[in-house]
Amino acid sequence: MANSLGSNTVVQIGIVVRDIEKKLDQYCAVFGLEQRPKVSITAPVEEAHTVYRGESTPARAKLAFIQMGQVSIELIEPVGGPSTWQEFLDEHGEGAHHIAFNVKGTPQVVSFLNGLGIPTAQQGDYPGGMYTYMDSTPQLGVILELLENF
Repeated sequence: MANSLGSNTVVQIGIVVRDIEKKLDQYCAVFGLEQRPKVSITAPVEEAHTVYRGESTPARAKLAFIQMGQVSIELIEPVGGPSTWQEFLDEHGEGAHHIAFNVKGTPQVVSFLNGLGIPTAQQGDYPGGMYTYMDSTPQLGVILELLENF
């Protein structure tokens, strides 16, 4: 059983937005990005195996990643179905949704965080790995994302 995240290096800050194309243009203008990052969409539930608060969900998201040194800014526009992204947008509007860490042994890290009263909010797969959002908002004011690449 893990007794920590196993990492103290932030690799990503996730920001939920209503219109990813518009917001990406604004980020490019502010940061002077010469090359506009591409927008992709997450895989359907049949591939991503997305689970939100213990239930399978067809939720997807449009994503764009802006590399800023060791940290990437992930813009997230929710698309259909219940998700932690849509929940955040409905409750808070646009803003910082999560901070992410690369981890090894997701089940052990999840167990460690559960022991601290931090439940799993959403999990899913992506090509080459999996993500897990832990609802640490009451403790930390932000969701933790665990990224494990295989």
